[in-house]
Amino acid sequence: MAMQRTKRGDMSAIFDFPMDAEILSSDELMMITGSTRKKDQVDWLTNNGWTFHKNKAGDPIVGRLYARLKLAGINPPTLAGGGWIPDFSGIR
Repeated sequence: MAMQRTKRGDMSAIFDFPMDAEILSSDELMMITGSTRKKDQVDWLTNNGWTFHKNKAGDPIVGRLYARLKLAGINPPTLAGGGWIPDFSGIR
């Protein structure tokens, strides 16, 4: 799949990436945190300022889009705080 070129600063391109699943797999989470133990993963995520949820078993759950933004050096909460505003002008 070819990536479309977008203007610099155009956040819509980030949504063009194919997403196999909405959350990171346990292997991906292990690769990011460097640990297989869920307590260590939770500690790493917390210490590094990541937003995550825990499932009933206590496993950390990280959204794929959130992880992509975070790993790209983008602070996801700033997008909602006025750093990025969707353009609805084309909707009729």
